[in-house]
Amino acid sequence: MLQNVSEMAISHFRVVLFGLFCASLVTILFYISNTSQIENVQGATSHPLVFQEYISNKSDKILLTLPVYIERKKTIEKVCNTRGLKGDPSNLYWENKKLLDHIIVDVQHELLYCYVPKVACTNWKRIFMILTGKANSTNVMDIPANDAHGQGILMRLSNYTSDEIEFYVNKFTKFLFVRHPFERLLSAYRNKLEQHYLSSQYFQMRYGRQIIKRYRSNPSNESLMKGDDVTFQEFATYITSPDNSFNEHWKPIVDLCQVCLIDYDIVGKYDTLYEDAKFILKQIGKSDVMFPHAIKPSGTGPQLKKYYNTLSQKIIKDLYEIYKLDFELFGYSAEDYIKSNNSSS
Repeated sequence: MLQNVSEMAISHFRVVLFGLFCASLVTILFYISNTSQIENVQGATSHPLVFQEYISNKSDKILLTLPVYIERKKTIEKVCNTRGLKGDPSNLYWENKKLLDHIIVDVQHELLYCYVPKVACTNWKRIFMILTGKANSTNVMDIPANDAHGQGILMRLSNYTSDEIEFYVNKFTKFLFVRHPFERLLSAYRNKLEQHYLSSQYFQMRYGRQIIKRYRSNPSNESLMKGDDVTFQEFATYITSPDNSFNEHWKPIVDLCQVCLIDYDIVGKYDTLYEDAKFILKQIGKSDVMFPHAIKPSGTGPQLKKYYNTLSQKIIKDLYEIYKLDFELFGYSAEDYIKSNNSSS
């Protein structure tokens, strides 16, 4: 009998030992798998920062977020709370869906993108055409800009039912790209009113003629007819007028994207455009889609002082007040441009 008890004890010990071995093996394999996954994502970005890991349930991906994005989110949350602008977004879903018209939806990749004109939105729309199967090429630059901006090509959040909107906003990864407000405003002026692109003619006819008629003394008949020689000073005066019309190209980002109501996961910046874009595409498992990599974003930045020096201090300060929330939310400053202004008030 003692022998049977001894054999049972030994057998039990072996079972326990085998169980411990299996548990240890699973733990080691899990650690190796996660370490490999983190290293793979780290290799997708040039930000020299440590990753913070967030794990969500269901089939949701492991979201690895760089501290730089966490800090950007914190800044937005702080400003929205301080300004008393943080509210319940459900009103957008049920009553004001039109305000969500700038948010593009990719259901397959569980992605929401709020496009901001003059912040690389053409290339992002091209990428969404590839992601949603609306393009015949996987090369972003093969897609004509007119196709990317075509009506009905990409689904907007406002196209969905209120229940779907609420679900997507709560579950999908949400991102947008921002830019220094004064740089974005100048880019809009140069692209839509100063230069003579075919695509500029609508803006020159729609806004240019109106601006010249309202703010220019003794305009020529040609200027009144074409509206293609608006000065930056005239444009800035128009923007600061209470009765101006805010086209999407110069409308504040806080209003375009409802930044204080929708909690964006990633806020990319124009000055780190390629790195941020590469990181986002890696997150959704589409690192094979290459965001166009220019040597540097467009050269509007170096032109800022040249153009803003034509404005009075009053107009610059008025412009700052219009875009003040964008400055604060996204961590930009107008101090250098105000100080560099040499014109009289």
